[in-house]
Amino acid sequence: MSEFSFDSYKEYKNKYSHLVQLEREEEMKRHRDEIKNMRPKERESEGRALLDMKGDDEGKGLGGRYIVKFSRNYELPDNELSVGDLVMVSKNEPLNPDNPTGTVIKKTNHSVSVAFDIRPNGFVYSSGLRLDLYVNDVTFQRMLDALNVFSGLEGKMKVIRNIILGLRKPRFKNEEPKFEEIKFNNKELNESQKEAVKKAIQSKDIFLVHGPPGTGKTTTLVEIIEQCIDRGKKVLATADSNVAIDNIVDLLSERGRNGVRIGHPARVTSTLRKHTLDYIIEDHKKYQRAQNCRDKAYEINEEQENYTYPSGRWRRGLSNDSIKDLASKGRGSRGVPPDKIKSMAKWIDMQETKEGLFEKAERLEDEAVDDVLRKSDVICTTNSTSGSEILENKEFDVVVTDEATQATEPSCLIPLIKGRKLVMAGDHKQLPPTMLNQEAKEKGLEITMFERLVNLHENKIKEMLSIQYRMNEEIMDFPSNKFYNGKLKADKQVKNHKLSDRLDRSNKSCKDTIQLDTPITYIDTNTKHREETPSNSNSKRNKGEANIVKNVFNYFLEEGIKAEDIGIISPYDAQVSLLRMKIDEGVEISTVDGFQGREKEVIIISFVRSNKSGEIGFLKELRRLNVSITRARRKLVLVGDSNTLKKNSFYGEYLRHLKDVAEYVQI
Repeated sequence: MSEFSFDSYKEYKNKYSHLVQLEREEEMKRHRDEIKNMRPKERESEGRALLDMKGDDEGKGLGGRYIVKFSRNYELPDNELSVGDLVMVSKNEPLNPDNPTGTVIKKTNHSVSVAFDIRPNGFVYSSGLRLDLYVNDVTFQRMLDALNVFSGLEGKMKVIRNIILGLRKPRFKNEEPKFEEIKFNNKELNESQKEAVKKAIQSKDIFLVHGPPGTGKTTTLVEIIEQCIDRGKKVLATADSNVAIDNIVDLLSERGRNGVRIGHPARVTSTLRKHTLDYIIEDHKKYQRAQNCRDKAYEINEEQENYTYPSGRWRRGLSNDSIKDLASKGRGSRGVPPDKIKSMAKWIDMQETKEGLFEKAERLEDEAVDDVLRKSDVICTTNSTSGSEILENKEFDVVVTDEATQATEPSCLIPLIKGRKLVMAGDHKQLPPTMLNQEAKEKGLEITMFERLVNLHENKIKEMLSIQYRMNEEIMDFPSNKFYNGKLKADKQVKNHKLSDRLDRSNKSCKDTIQLDTPITYIDTNTKHREETPSNSNSKRNKGEANIVKNVFNYFLEEGIKAEDIGIISPYDAQVSLLRMKIDEGVEISTVDGFQGREKEVIIISFVRSNKSGEIGFLKELRRLNVSITRARRKLVLVGDSNTLKKNSFYGEYLRHLKDVAEYVQI
């Protein structure tokens, strides 16, 4: 058997269940240890907690959730809390398991608004509160649940399971229309995109769309979704991140397709919230009736406080029926006076009415949700949310998953177990999902289902998109040859585009400036600026390179390039932090991982590493280099020490390539 296949489902389940647990425990341990060991002020200074907050009731919103605004009288410190994050609220006991958790829906300089699915504890509406970023365990549980369900798949879904295990080969239909007979909805598709659509339609079980940078894989996926809809298929579209699935919803909306976005509205782009289930359902008559039932139930709940709760002190072993019977006769019992019996009976009557209203509300809501989902063309959500109660017991003809190479295999299983056919899109030549647990990474959790299936079934199961619409040809050439077998080509619209085209003037090039007509510039520091490791950190930074990057950035601004058209990338967190301190002009500065899936007109890269031993650390992960150098559209500027980088043979080859094609500047 291949190293990418399994002899049995039991082997598969045991492996991935263990790896998921390792990653889950690492995530939870990281948060618990930090909350336990860090002083509150220290965790706040790290940006993962807010102290001395006061909670104010903001009523209901976002589909009936309870909104609480947390604020204080002075400006909040810099923090990592952002819209869509899960936070825990506490008072004096930050590790109490009963502390409520909610989702951040709004953030200002002075406040954070949080939505709770159920009414939070009373202390939440007081002062002296603490907000902590907190782990969301739901995703891990859904992965484990999916692994369990995977074992019992039958029929067509069992065939998919065996293809995934490597026990059988993927199948294709012979009866499908020929390539030229397919009516494409998007007339702008190129030939490789059309071929991918054709083969995806012809696939009976699983098909992979390999989309290198800038090749329009999401556009291709949307066409595949449309083709499935046109054939009467029920489609579930997923992706690992909210941003990626929002892109699909946006494209489907532009094409007039009725896509319903399932997920917390706070995690959905504001312009797309009208497509969310929470917003659509508010206009449904059954949902409105359900809300009326809930409002009546809450009114009863408040009124109940005026009556005696049948606790042990007053109940004295009496059943609810016995209490109501005594009350109807105006009698007391076992030392409990008649008025207490009557008060308890009233409380019990109200409790039964309240519970009936809640049950009715839940039934009406379920019916409204089923109606909305049944009428939709396609349901769109993240991998994790596809395992929520809303889609419980729902089955689909086709599951389409974007970002498949940025999601772990168990994450992709969550939507997969709901479909009779699977289409995935991704690029296994770019960065895999980030792992927290080193053992889980080493034992294979980093290898995605997409990559494993490519290795198992090779080109039979996939089609690569070959035309890219992002990069100047000179920026593209090296990654095309080294990562995509020279098959990646530049569309004529971008093939020769340059930064100077954006400025509507001739090239300005003189000493100490960067050529605007040259797509690539390499600035060789020649060991003049050495790396360092900041205290209390394992990361690396290079102050000299940071100064060079700042000067290059300022030069582009002076030449009329907007800050929002420039991206600055470094593989190291410490360098990113240093650059953010030095450059405060609204430019995006991030790690390679943070820029995956993004693009800018100009990209400036700081490689950081410069040492006598030629050690380049995790730069040896060549997919990190591929992502870095394929973000730029018109201009790529690289800053690094060639003497250190060239000790690695692959970087040495890239540097020799740059000397032939790029503006090569030596410090």
